[in-house]
Amino acid sequence: MGILVEVSQFLLSLSILVLLHEAGHFTAARIFKIRVEKFYLFFDPWFSLFKYKKGDTEYGVGWLPLGGYVKIAGMIDESMDKEQMKLPPQPWEFRSKPGWQRLIVMVAGVTVNFILGFIIFTALIYANGTSYLPIKNVKYGIYCDSLATNVGLKSTDTIVAVNGKSVTRFDSVTMDIIFEKAKSIQVERNGKIVSLPISEDNLSAILGDAKGFIEPLIPFSVDSVAPNSGAAGAGLKRGDIITNVITKTDTVNTRYFQPFSTTIQKYKNQDIELTINSNGVMHQATAHIDGDGKLGFFPKPDTLQYVHTNYSFFGSIPMGVHSTFATIGSLVKQLNIIFTVKGAHKQVGSFITIAKGYGKVWDWDRFWALTAFISVMLAFINILPIPALDGGHVMFLLYEMVTGRKPNEKVMEYAQWVGMILLLTVIIYANGLDIGRLLHK
Repeated sequence: MGILVEVSQFLLSLSILVLLHEAGHFTAARIFKIRVEKFYLFFDPWFSLFKYKKGDTEYGVGWLPLGGYVKIAGMIDESMDKEQMKLPPQPWEFRSKPGWQRLIVMVAGVTVNFILGFIIFTALIYANGTSYLPIKNVKYGIYCDSLATNVGLKSTDTIVAVNGKSVTRFDSVTMDIIFEKAKSIQVERNGKIVSLPISEDNLSAILGDAKGFIEPLIPFSVDSVAPNSGAAGAGLKRGDIITNVITKTDTVNTRYFQPFSTTIQKYKNQDIELTINSNGVMHQATAHIDGDGKLGFFPKPDTLQYVHTNYSFFGSIPMGVHSTFATIGSLVKQLNIIFTVKGAHKQVGSFITIAKGYGKVWDWDRFWALTAFISVMLAFINILPIPALDGGHVMFLLYEMVTGRKPNEKVMEYAQWVGMILLLTVIIYANGLDIGRLLHK
């Protein structure tokens, strides 16, 4: 069921983005009286799932959900319609129009995607405001996974700087390390400032598991207990604090929730001993861990103080602009990382990675936030000067407008083929990496 929810969200988001992107091209073409022969959601090699014709345009839905397209008359595109290009130019064809009109048609799709991203970001900020956790409010220090431990970090450390530059927001620490290709990270440990080196291998590993690198330590106590659970069997009740988990080989201090959760995952379908502080009275109890590695209680919400800001309608607009340009900046930095950090190319993901980002539970805020990000990402990628993308067409158009000479049609045809082969190779490679990750789980 969870996978179905992920796929459904991905397909809905993709459909919205593709339809609006292609509608941008379509609308601009029609404004300049250019004939649009096809308008398709998804690709339709060999056959389509649905189609109908109205006027000069065939509208349809293809079966291959890798995007969509509009077939504009008199243009060398992914349709590779050579026969039409052999005929004399017609006044309603793309190639007959002035360069500035053709340029507007080509950038209309990415313009719509940029505007859509901005609108969604603005709406989310207006509806929900913004929240972040200041470094100074991470008062119990950090919790480290195995990768953070390999870097030299320790749980309860307080991060103060990356590459010697002070950081103020906890949620920016990991991205600062990655995007700045940090050589060191500075922490406060036992009242002293300690500088820890970060190797290129560390950086590549962090890039591959950015979400699990560090998180704020959260002290916890029991909030509620599920009936017929291991927690109920151990007599846990609201307000109790589990101070230790006692196993056959070790006693783990569980003052904080993360060490407790990590420890009991190792003892699925087993009994463990707990040391419990119940209103200042210490006692031990035996508890059964279920097959999912759960004890069966809900901890009290964390006590970390986030900074939350609400915005008026007009106040949310500049914040939406900021979020849009921040996303573009992030994408530029990610390209730099992929091509300059050893092994970073292996972290490239495909549609599988994107679909997993939506989560197994339908959350509209998360859905729209990810849709906004992908909209800006698609616009950014599409405007890159690569043949077969909008940016490739723009590149040839700008050459024509500057030099006054149209590029040779054979050259454009071959460039289109090269671009399509390059994109198909990247798609196959990215999907292969994702499938490999799934198989090696």
